[in-house]
Amino acid sequence: MAGKQLLKIQGVETYYGNIRALAGVDVEVREGEIVSLIGANGAGKSTLMMTICGSPHARSGSIVFNGTDITHMPTHEIARLRISQSPEGRRIFPRMTVTENLQMGAGLDNLKFFREDVARVFAIFPRLKERQHQRAGTMSGGELQMLSIARALMARPKLLLLDEPSLGLAPLIVKGIFEQIKKLNEQEGLTVFLVEQNAFAALKLSHRAYVMVNGKVTMSGSGKDLLADPEVRAAYLEGGRH
Repeated sequence: MAGKQLLKIQGVETYYGNIRALAGVDVEVREGEIVSLIGANGAGKSTLMMTICGSPHARSGSIVFNGTDITHMPTHEIARLRISQSPEGRRIFPRMTVTENLQMGAGLDNLKFFREDVARVFAIFPRLKERQHQRAGTMSGGELQMLSIARALMARPKLLLLDEPSLGLAPLIVKGIFEQIKKLNEQEGLTVFLVEQNAFAALKLSHRAYVMVNGKVTMSGSGKDLLADPEVRAAYLEGGRH
């Protein structure tokens, strides 16, 4: 199922000023996997995502992507290695249309594939095709999340980073988005690293997962095993099923 090691995070410490947000984090993602990172709000999950993308940089430890050490690389150079992020809060361009947002995702390197790639993301998210000429700022939360993921896919990523894709969305919308992520993984072999507060949905979707508490990884295992783990169930799953 999973191929070679694609992302290796080792001993990573990240600080905001004098405050340590990540305390020696080790995470591995292999080609063709969906790996999730679960934990409470404020555990450091989004900080890890941002550290992978170089903003902020890790103060110690290393991040290696596809054989290249990216620990201290500028963000735009990391993106060119085909790491693509759908960030927490979506961060789309509200005054731009759906199609213009997708153009921003494609970047200069992929503009020659633009029509082909737009057709691909419209097939994944048909709602976006209906909204292609609409300003993004007038769309619903679910549509914005679809756009954020579609924009990330326009960069033809080797690794897709998804930061809290279910945040603030109705369970039915979440289900649809997670089904599309699963389909991309199964049909195209897309590798996904997912940060998610909805632990039940994330663990069901993932091949493997990590649990983060106060900037440290405290547990890891297959999605199935962590779903069944009494400690994980008590902390993250009881009453939180979607």
